[in-house]
Amino acid sequence: MPTSVIVPDEKQNNGEGKDSKNLFFTGDNLEVLRHLQANYTGKIDVIYIDPPYNTGNGDFVYPDNFDYTDSQLKEMFGLDADEVERMKSIQGSSSHSAWLTFMYPRLVLAKKLLASVGVVLVSIDDNEQSNLYQLLSDIFGESEIDTMIWNKESEGSSGSLKAVNRFKGSHEYVLIAYKFKAETKFNQIHEALKGREKELVTANLAVNQSVENKNHPNFFTITNPSGDSFTRQWKWNKEKIDALINENLIYWGSDGHKQPRLIIPLDERRTIYLNSILNYGSTTQGRVDFEALFGNALFSYPKPVVLLKKLLEAVTSKESIILDFFAGSSTTADAVMQLNAEDGGNRKFIMVQLPEKTYTTNKDGKEVPTKGGKAAYDAGFRSIDEISRERIRRAAVKIKEEKGSDLPENFDGSFKHYRVVKPNTQTLKEIDDFDPNAIDLFNNMLDNFSSEKLNLPGNTTGEETVLTTWLAADGYSFDADIKELKINDYIAHIVENNRLYLIKDGWTAENTKTLINLLGTNQLAIQSIVLFGYSFNIAELRELENALKQLDANVNLIKRY
Repeated sequence: MPTSVIVPDEKQNNGEGKDSKNLFFTGDNLEVLRHLQANYTGKIDVIYIDPPYNTGNGDFVYPDNFDYTDSQLKEMFGLDADEVERMKSIQGSSSHSAWLTFMYPRLVLAKKLLASVGVVLVSIDDNEQSNLYQLLSDIFGESEIDTMIWNKESEGSSGSLKAVNRFKGSHEYVLIAYKFKAETKFNQIHEALKGREKELVTANLAVNQSVENKNHPNFFTITNPSGDSFTRQWKWNKEKIDALINENLIYWGSDGHKQPRLIIPLDERRTIYLNSILNYGSTTQGRVDFEALFGNALFSYPKPVVLLKKLLEAVTSKESIILDFFAGSSTTADAVMQLNAEDGGNRKFIMVQLPEKTYTTNKDGKEVPTKGGKAAYDAGFRSIDEISRERIRRAAVKIKEEKGSDLPENFDGSFKHYRVVKPNTQTLKEIDDFDPNAIDLFNNMLDNFSSEKLNLPGNTTGEETVLTTWLAADGYSFDADIKELKINDYIAHIVENNRLYLIKDGWTAENTKTLINLLGTNQLAIQSIVLFGYSFNIAELRELENALKQLDANVNLIKRY
């Protein structure tokens, strides 16, 4: 179970992200995955992650406690003694052990989120590839795993030598884990003709010169916009070619002086299945993609968008939900938006990123950029998640500019933002010390969950935090239909017209009478009432409980502390 709360970013969610179906979570991805269990189990179609490679170069920074006992492992993941021993046996050295114990719960929870024919795609290099393969085999089953190799120098860049006088290291891996491999089918992907990847994809309009017939009705002259004439036998008659010209489906060369060629629409290009050797983009191209948006390299090794686009094109439908809980530079979100812009899809992304700081604070209170964070710090970014979200915004602007009037009406270029944090020590102490049987309330517990008390930016109230956290726990989506209900001067919330949430303090006997009247006269039809116990003293609570018992309708009262 999660030990944190979900704090909505009210400025983002009521502003640019108001109508978006995409989600971005700032926080420890293990906590986010725990929260998603209630409302996304069996609903995620594709999970792509690019986790820390554990190279020893400072890429493994997630906070975690790896000191789980055997009994904790059994309880957390439903393992028996043999399964616990098998898990421990693949851990190897202490460094690999920490990485595996870090990855294990995240992948277990990820599997639970997958739809019946969902897949998990994991980028990795040689350092943990063999361990990851065993880990995925243990969780998904050995027969449910495939391996692809990504040629990360596929565009001819020189790269770096893996070992002097031996070979150049030019590959990484993408491991695939299936929920049910036998029932999972990939799409064919659209592919430009070999050697033409960077050109406009076109096809010749003229027949082969060796079979030309000057007496054929398709033998005539075509003049390009620059005035150059070409007399040939063409594949179609003049009427059809004139129609293609009028529809702007004829290409006259980059200088406008070439003979006509047919522009091949996307769905008429060659389609193929993914090859197990992925020759899409490179580490260099990943930096180029990023720098095109930011002007400089804030990330060392972002994945190229084309790699993610081809993977997602193969494994998603137009309505798929894609989760990336190591968001990094948000290449996955960029790829999802580009695919949607190209085919009019409604794919939705869920991104999760730890707010890893780009600086440390020395003894004098001065901020000092981290080893790999100086460029980001100098650019004004204080944490990695800030860069991740800004990448999505800038990528969306670029897509809109490039597509222009061809942009689909349903294009979603934004996101709703939530921060997942643990309550502070003082709040936890107050919770432990709270006596629900006390006659009076001596403090406002709700205020402890406001963004101000949690040391977060924004003006989120404690009520908004508690409501958002509970909605996720109760299985509601983050775009659930929430309405305010005014009970005298008290504001409550109705969700999906069947559950009433009473969170604020200030509830009175008069409010109980009004609520019971609404329920008794069928002006309000709900199945349950959920209340924040810290906001109610014992007298108010008992009065509400007794009043609900007198109703003919059965309304369940849920008290939470």
